[in-house]
Amino acid sequence: MKSKISEIYSVVRLLRKLAMTFLSASLREGTTKQSLSFILFIAFSFQSFAQVQRQRPVTLMGSRFDITIVATDSLKAEKHIDEVIAEMSRIEELISDWKVNSQISEVNRNAGVKPVKVDRDVFELTQRSLYFSELSEGAFDISYAAMDKIWKFDGSMVKMPTSEEIKRSVAKVGYQNIILDSLNSTIFLKLSGMKIGFGATGKGYAADKGRDLMEAKGVKAGIVNASGDMTTWGKSVRGKAWNVGVTNPFDEEKYLAVISLNRDAVTTSGSYEKYVEFDGKRYAHIINPVTGYPATGLISVTVVGPSAETANGLSTSIMVLGSTKGLELLLKFPAYSCVMVTDDGEVVKSANFKGKLKRKLK
Repeated sequence: MKSKISEIYSVVRLLRKLAMTFLSASLREGTTKQSLSFILFIAFSFQSFAQVQRQRPVTLMGSRFDITIVATDSLKAEKHIDEVIAEMSRIEELISDWKVNSQISEVNRNAGVKPVKVDRDVFELTQRSLYFSELSEGAFDISYAAMDKIWKFDGSMVKMPTSEEIKRSVAKVGYQNIILDSLNSTIFLKLSGMKIGFGATGKGYAADKGRDLMEAKGVKAGIVNASGDMTTWGKSVRGKAWNVGVTNPFDEEKYLAVISLNRDAVTTSGSYEKYVEFDGKRYAHIINPVTGYPATGLISVTVVGPSAETANGLSTSIMVLGSTKGLELLLKFPAYSCVMVTDDGEVVKSANFKGKLKRKLK
């Protein structure tokens, strides 16, 4: 890649030198203005096509993020990456439920006490998440953060929780007890001990905001990968769409599909990395907020559409709802498509999903 860029700049320098030669000749021999303008146009237009692609990993929201920017030179690309990181750090400081000074932590501390005024973008993110909670009938629930952590997926769990323990674990979960006041931009959790969190949509929201910022600044192309919640825009430095592989959950060295993205987002919710087994039954880390039991039936859900925040809300909801009800929910979002893999290896996709897929993985 570096050699190709060097070649481009060599050609640019040659054309500019040629243009300057024509300029000198015109003073002596009367070269036409049209000829001179044509050469200058070629030289500087060619220079505008020279681009570099820079990528940088960073830890945000407790996870690895990767930001890729296409720009006319390395300094600009690195500057834009800094700007994306600053924007996502700003968001983390507002919505992280484990940062004690965040606005969401303040909301949680005042559960059952009083409403808390928050910034408008925090209020609207909460509003959209509450909408998803209602639409999915609690399969997605932003008050999941109050759930007791009785399921362990770090290898330390040796027996199933009792049914009573599971019931108690979701006693404080319930989106119906979240009160929003749009006029005053306040959030109130009715029950003492309630909590809200954005583990399912916060990273996607940050990825969306990073892309929005870059587009507003005129950056033509890039990727914001927020730990798997990915937004893309424009084309790669080679002038092609961004290709993203969907992991085969039964063989992580292989892809289930490769998706071409332009201005798109893609997220995957999966249970193939964190799970426990009891009596031959598999229990994964994605918990149904209504029942307190791990979701079953699906091992992986990938959603593609315009927004990473919405895509993640959908993929999380579908993991809990299952393939049939999940596809019914997706119909309400015609700009989004999905591919699902069941626990027994069957591949299920929405009618509008683009790409060739195997019907069975095992």
